[in-house]
Amino acid sequence: MPEPTDVLREHSYDGIQEYDNPLPGWWNWLFAVTVVFSVFYLIYYHGGMPDRGIHTNYQQAVADNLRLQFAELGELEPTRENILQYMNEPEWLLVGQIVYKANCISCHGAEGEGKIGPNLTDEYYKNVRVVEEIAQVIANGAAGGAMPAWKNRLHRNEVVLTASYIATMRGKDLSGRAPEGRIIPPWDVDPAEGDSTPAEEAESAPKSEASGEGETPGDSSASSDEAGAESEPGDSDAPAEPPGNEDAPSSS
Repeated sequence: MPEPTDVLREHSYDGIQEYDNPLPGWWNWLFAVTVVFSVFYLIYYHGGMPDRGIHTNYQQAVADNLRLQFAELGELEPTRENILQYMNEPEWLLVGQIVYKANCISCHGAEGEGKIGPNLTDEYYKNVRVVEEIAQVIANGAAGGAMPAWKNRLHRNEVVLTASYIATMRGKDLSGRAPEGRIIPPWDVDPAEGDSTPAEEAESAPKSEASGEGETPGDSSASSDEAGAESEPGDSDAPAEPPGNEDAPSSS
């Protein structure tokens, strides 16, 4: 009987010995690939990038489930009342947050701080004056297509809930893109209540002294005529008649 060629190691573990055989080549390659893969895994999931990880996946699953509950909401209209209402309902606001993070962070940043798109966390707005116009911008786009229209890609309820989520970003004042546009009233203030018509503005405008207040057009023209009469040569300025005319003999 031939002797075995494998070398038996001398050490023993609980009475068990093992042969000194190398690991298979495929096993070593698999280990090397796992080590290399772990580097990319670490960078991708733990490198500080937003929206990567188990928590984001969970939120995505929750949002998908909530979309199934849209039947409970019906078809939401993008009105001021609806947007303000869902700003205070976290379970529905989560849907808007997921839609935002899935479609908007490339332009507006993960937290709304702005990148190539405007900063959504300050008090300045370019295309929005009242809160319901956020939904209009989402649905129809803005800036000649720089902000794309999403009405054909999002459910109407998603547009409303995303508008509510974006409205909650206001006031955080995160550092990012510089302010653009103009300061607008708070969301709970309707600017239309403070607007005045052109007629009202004209009535409230102060009258200047240069407008000739209290003087009628006739008075001013009369004054001009009087001034002209004073400057026009009159009879008093005419030369006197020669005195010899009074002593001239009568033809009779």
